[in-house]
Amino acid sequence: MEALRKALRALSVVYALIFFMFALLHTGITLGPLGEPVIIPAVVAETLCGLALLGGAYRARVSWDPILYSHALALGGVLLGVLSLGLGATPATTLNTWYHRVMAALLGLGLSGALYVSRVRR
Repeated sequence: MEALRKALRALSVVYALIFFMFALLHTGITLGPLGEPVIIPAVVAETLCGLALLGGAYRARVSWDPILYSHALALGGVLLGVLSLGLGATPATTLNTWYHRVMAALLGLGLSGALYVSRVRR
């Protein structure tokens, strides 16, 4: 179980960096060939998701709960973005659609792992 905790902590940091990168992209900054339209609510949501994942990774040294809660919060933020894209409230780009799908899958897998461990340790 300790190996899974270390893996989820490391992945949480990687996911947080991805969230921060997309927050930068949604401010209108281009990173090489990557560019996204300016979407201020996405900047706020992605920054909060990234901070939650960093906090969860830091606090996960003590307990599994921070990983569980931070993944759930970030997954909620991603699903809010998917809903926004689906309703046409934000401009849909190929990169943005791909990003939301991949992050939803990865966060769902991480949440599943954390939930599995939380059930096993009881």
